[in-house]
Amino acid sequence: MIPPGYKQTEVGVIPEEWEVRELRELVTFLDGKRRPVKNSDRAKMQGSIPYYGASGIVDYVNDYIFDDDLILLGEDGENILSRNVPLAFRISGKTWVNNHAHVLKPNPETSIGYLTDYLESLNYETLNSGTAQPKLNKQKCSAISVAVPPLPEQRAIATALSDADAFLAALDRIIAKQRDLKQAAMQQLLTGQTRLPGFEGEWERRRLGEIGAFFKSSGVKKDESQSGPIPCVRYGEIYTRHNDYIKEFHSFISTRVAATACLLKNGDLLFAGSGETKEEIGKCVAFVDDFEAYAGGDIVIFRPQGIDSLFLGYSLNTPSISRQKASRGQGDAVVHIGASALASITLTLPPLPEQTAIATVLSDMDAALAALEQWRDKTRALKQGMTQELLTGRTRLV
Repeated sequence: MIPPGYKQTEVGVIPEEWEVRELRELVTFLDGKRRPVKNSDRAKMQGSIPYYGASGIVDYVNDYIFDDDLILLGEDGENILSRNVPLAFRISGKTWVNNHAHVLKPNPETSIGYLTDYLESLNYETLNSGTAQPKLNKQKCSAISVAVPPLPEQRAIATALSDADAFLAALDRIIAKQRDLKQAAMQQLLTGQTRLPGFEGEWERRRLGEIGAFFKSSGVKKDESQSGPIPCVRYGEIYTRHNDYIKEFHSFISTRVAATACLLKNGDLLFAGSGETKEEIGKCVAFVDDFEAYAGGDIVIFRPQGIDSLFLGYSLNTPSISRQKASRGQGDAVVHIGASALASITLTLPPLPEQTAIATVLSDMDAALAALEQWRDKTRALKQGMTQELLTGRTRLV
């Protein structure tokens, strides 16, 4: 049912005082002024002025075509079919634009902020006129239907969404700063350059083979990785899903599959036994939980004795240890590293109480980062819902 004060239109139910207009009525197309920079001219045109394509800045040049507040709408490229890359975005000041993006100059009665948000929210798959190469041609672009509120409401909506974007950007900056602080703390604490209060004395240099035992895991096939309820780690996930220690699982196996996999114990270290480059070979994560979990194939398991495993999880991924692993990797197209090579890796260890204290500081920083990232993700989801509500008029600003 259509609520009082609303009407049914080709773009859906909108407030009665809103209009539906074609994009051609709201903007002037400046496509005739854009032009690409030839690759042969790139070197001599290097500068500080942004050079835009369908997905954003592709280079910087020393000249400009436009000096205005404009909207770019991707004309061709894979991002037309992607929901992860904004197809519409705003540019300001001196810019150069190639022929892969439509250039739109909003008319005076149209808020550039509102129109950018509206165009960014659309799904362009049905407008794709390409075959091998997705394309949004000018004819279809011009005919896009836009729900248009009165200009003051356009501006209010644009301000609200811009404020939400600014808040998200601020959270991203805080998260980036916290990551930098954690990296600095790791560099200082894991090398002994900075000591925590109450700790002193010499650190001891040891080989991994002297402080624990190695085990070889057994395979879990890809089609078995979602076969049941039991947590499992597959070697590829060490590269893509985990850092330093396992915080959550992404593969779950059945009892039948678990019978042939390797059962993990609290404190185990898991090394990826193969990889694509020597620089990443042997990435390590610690398992520091007390529940039943398993390791899939191509994982080398290390079970330390008298060492804080969480401390090792952080230490064994530091640049100095990664260089040692890289020097021991074997192969070119696929690089391998085994238990004997890992056993010869040396590291410097403080006494156990200091290991635990350092691991606690770093894991607390990880927890703070995770909380910030969760807050950022929730805020982003709220902003998406807010965008949908405001651009359809379901929620009206006072």
